[in-house]
Amino acid sequence: MNTTVPAADTQPVLPRAEWVKTLPQTIVASCVLLLDAEDRILLLRYAGSQPGAGLWGLPGGMLDHGEDPLGAGCREVCEETGIVLDHTPRLIGYDHRADVKDTGPVLDFYFYGGRLPGGLSVRRSAEHDDDGLFALADLDPTRLSTPLPALTALHRAALTGTVVCLREGLPG
Repeated sequence: MNTTVPAADTQPVLPRAEWVKTLPQTIVASCVLLLDAEDRILLLRYAGSQPGAGLWGLPGGMLDHGEDPLGAGCREVCEETGIVLDHTPRLIGYDHRADVKDTGPVLDFYFYGGRLPGGLSVRRSAEHDDDGLFALADLDPTRLSTPLPALTALHRAALTGTVVCLREGLPG
């Protein structure tokens, strides 16, 4: 005897292509942490015409269509600094932010690109108007696009070979 009663209020199953369109959209970006011999971080300052003008941040940006996070990180470093990485950067962290400037969720990947050779000059893109090497201890008064606790955790991950999970820009 079958005692199963069909539910009266069930929704029809959507074909996969239609169902995928109902899922939340997420922006994906990649950033690369580069250090000098003194463990200072290379940061770039966004130019006045850019969103985030005046803020200092790691080289990086959003993925292009079909690009993976690692490829995007390497591309962004080259575009923003003129530096071509001679080895594959290592994943050191990721950050999920639920809503960034009313555009929805953003997932940031962070990679360690290694040590900068002494005397290397940065060739900035038009997106930035300044660059510098900064010790963590000197960053407190600096206006940052990535919060100092996150940069500190990423710096530690780069030096120790670990990976850090960030949430809303902060260590979890």
